[in-house]
Amino acid sequence: MNSREIAKLAVTALEDKKAEDIRVIDISEVTVIADYFIIANGTNRTQIQTLADHVEETLGRAGVELKQAEGYDSANWVLLDFRDVIVHIFDRENRLFYDLERIWRDGRLTPSNEL
Repeated sequence: MNSREIAKLAVTALEDKKAEDIRVIDISEVTVIADYFIIANGTNRTQIQTLADHVEETLGRAGVELKQAEGYDSANWVLLDFRDVIVHIFDRENRLFYDLERIWRDGRLTPSNEL
């Protein structure tokens, strides 16, 4: 499974659980740390953890190994590292504060229907 397919599957998992404002940034030309950042937010701690669980479960069933997860317990910024695809799930306040879209603006914003 290539990174584009992994990103598409992660986006679908986020959509399944009603994540808000899902953005996909292709960072493959900007850095070697990953090919895609997927950024989304949830409305509360429970939903954010549910989103993280569903992404991990969905990708795991597809044979994609989770390299590392951070922030699950506090659930204000959960990071799921699937090597070439990194999923960031925020609460609204922290998403605005960290503004990853601005930090990674050199990447290419990719509509999820183009994955």
